[in-house]
Amino acid sequence: MRRKQSRFQLFVLIEAALLCLKAGTPNLTAEPFSNGTNGFSGYVGPESCRGCHPVEYQRWSESSHGLAERSLRTATDQTAFNPPRCIKHGTETTTICTNGNDFQIVTLGLESNLQPFKVERVIGNLPLVQFLTPFPGGRYQVQEAAYDPRSNEWFYVYGDDLRNPGEYGHWTGRGMNWNSECAACHNTRLKKNYDATTDSYHTTMAGMTVNCEACHGPMKKHLHWQKEHPQSKADPTVAPLSPSRLMGLCGSCHSRNTDLTGDFVPGESFYDHYTQDILDPAQHWYPDGQIKDEDYEFASFLGSKMYQAGVSCIDCHTRDVTKPQLKGNDLCLKCHHGSYPKAPVIDAAAHGHHKLADKGGECIGCHLPVTVYMQRHSRHDHGFTIPDPLLTKEWNIPNACNRCHTDQNADWAIQFVDLWYGTNMNRFTRERTRWIAAAENGRAEAKDKLVGLLMNTNQNAYWRAVAATFLGQWADEPATKAALLAALKDDHPLVRERAVRSLESALPDTNVLAALAITEGDPSRNVRVAAAWVLRAQLDLQSPAGQDLERMLDLEADQPAGQFEAALFDLSRQKPAEALVHLKKATAWDPISPPFLCTQAEVQDRLGQLGEALKTLAHAEVAVPDDPHIPYIRAMILFRNGRHDEAKMAVERSLRLQPTFEPARALNQRMSPEK
Repeated sequence: MRRKQSRFQLFVLIEAALLCLKAGTPNLTAEPFSNGTNGFSGYVGPESCRGCHPVEYQRWSESSHGLAERSLRTATDQTAFNPPRCIKHGTETTTICTNGNDFQIVTLGLESNLQPFKVERVIGNLPLVQFLTPFPGGRYQVQEAAYDPRSNEWFYVYGDDLRNPGEYGHWTGRGMNWNSECAACHNTRLKKNYDATTDSYHTTMAGMTVNCEACHGPMKKHLHWQKEHPQSKADPTVAPLSPSRLMGLCGSCHSRNTDLTGDFVPGESFYDHYTQDILDPAQHWYPDGQIKDEDYEFASFLGSKMYQAGVSCIDCHTRDVTKPQLKGNDLCLKCHHGSYPKAPVIDAAAHGHHKLADKGGECIGCHLPVTVYMQRHSRHDHGFTIPDPLLTKEWNIPNACNRCHTDQNADWAIQFVDLWYGTNMNRFTRERTRWIAAAENGRAEAKDKLVGLLMNTNQNAYWRAVAATFLGQWADEPATKAALLAALKDDHPLVRERAVRSLESALPDTNVLAALAITEGDPSRNVRVAAAWVLRAQLDLQSPAGQDLERMLDLEADQPAGQFEAALFDLSRQKPAEALVHLKKATAWDPISPPFLCTQAEVQDRLGQLGEALKTLAHAEVAVPDDPHIPYIRAMILFRNGRHDEAKMAVERSLRLQPTFEPARALNQRMSPEK
């Protein structure tokens, strides 16, 4: 039943409607979107597949891939916009309405004023839909007001996180820019085509949405072959995908990664085009491998026993619509019923200790727990982890038992787990989690354990890469250094890459320099880029590794993080003035990022611009008043410039914000008079 609107909501709707009628859409000079054919001559579009594959085409067209992105459809989208309605979040109110044939969202724009914005495109299907608004410079921005087709409700996609115009994460900011952040995974063979000189986009694609050729590659040759050989199934134009290449194809979109080329084609190596984010000191994952932030599925699955046993995405998911092949426990039991030697036999009722009809009786409830993202999107963790409430008690790592039984604590869950599974819980995965959790906290007792994990080639490559990552904090110690140097010859490119990055902490050791120089010629691009970055101070930009790194930096130049990386690159090559140009772009595009602001202040001081440096820090302190790094950097700069009393006040302010902040404690001790 539709709820009645309050007087306040009615007032807002009337005001918004007047704005729509008075202003129409904003005077935007957005370039028309191009489905350009240049560079896409081998692509023929999904309609070409329909004649021979009608069943697959129909299933695909109704799937999340088939509806990943589309133009507005009056019949489909009318329900969302008519009648008009409003949603309130914090002190802001957004109104959804129509103006003639246009669908509009009335919300705060860049100038922090309420105005109507036309929406032209749609991304997503179920469980939520987001809308794209054209902006100048060939941009499309993703609106923060999202729509749930199941409930016919609009909602604020950030939840309680109220973002303001001018911020990176506001819908008008670069964090919500479609061209850079969304388009590649919602369309087929997309080229971002960012022009740094004009800060504009000329984005093109082979086809809208994730169509057949997004996964199968260009099909023009296949189409011609089939016409000439209608009775033959041995088509030489279609190369079969190996399991590893198939996984990389799915992982290109279903992972948290950095794009190295902007040019991935199905069938090519994932690691030649991406560097994969994994469990690391940034703590985007929990120490047992469970997802923590919006990490998608790929990395956790790489760390799973399922992946190590040879299971791939299409063993569980259908090829064309990516839904589970079977319902409920039948999907898991198609392997865990005794026919597969690598899969232990599971009696679901006896193993799970829940009634099969209950939610707790589902295998996925315990081993693929759900986290909700974007307020409505429930995603299964694909780490196939074992619920372990003891790790919850020790390290505050979530467990599936208490995710469901929210009215109980970890001790309650431990009691049942010990009763049901006893000493079976004393398994390697528990110990591994403890080592990683200890390493996250800088505890040296984890070092030798992680060295052993890294050197054990019988262990999953993902976890060896994780070990290499955390060993970076001890890379200058002989045993750790030796293990990391040995890992440069590992069979897996992810392990080699992480070993390269960790060895940066051991520089300028000459043996390390020599070994890293060799990895500049590694057959996998992700390793070459890592080596080029670590050796950036003396990198030959004409070498293959140098060109790979420059290509990546150019690809990321439209984002503040990319400008920050470019600044760090210039600083390493003793070019502070050039670095400052990049830093000013980074802080303009993301004005509340302490690392960007603090580095800018440091460089300004280095260039003799003390007054500008202090202004930068003053802005940072207002924007992020609770970050201890900012007053610490102020103290460092003031101390270097002989303003010791002011430096003392700044470092004390840093310690009031975080009494355990070690750099500030060390600086404070240095400035204190000897007793």
